[in-house]
Amino acid sequence: MTAEEIIEKLKPIVKPFVKDEDAFNQLDAKTDFITDLNINSANLVDIVLDVEDAFGIVIDNASMEKMLNVENTIAIIQTKLAEK
Repeated sequence: MTAEEIIEKLKPIVKPFVKDEDAFNQLDAKTDFITDLNINSANLVDIVLDVEDAFGIVIDNASMEKMLNVENTIAIIQTKLAEK
């Protein structure tokens, strides 16, 4: 799965938690969930759980802690999909 495909699948997962709509509309690989989109850490856990469901993967705690921006999230999803 390409980074672009993952981003398109991530957008509807992330959107309900976004506090900054303009930043969401600019979402790309460099977007940071906390500083750019103003998503709090509790909501990040919800996003991770939704990502697991959407992609059919399991994300361990070490990987979860790295999922602070879109780029890292894409890398982790691609790694987990490759392990399936």
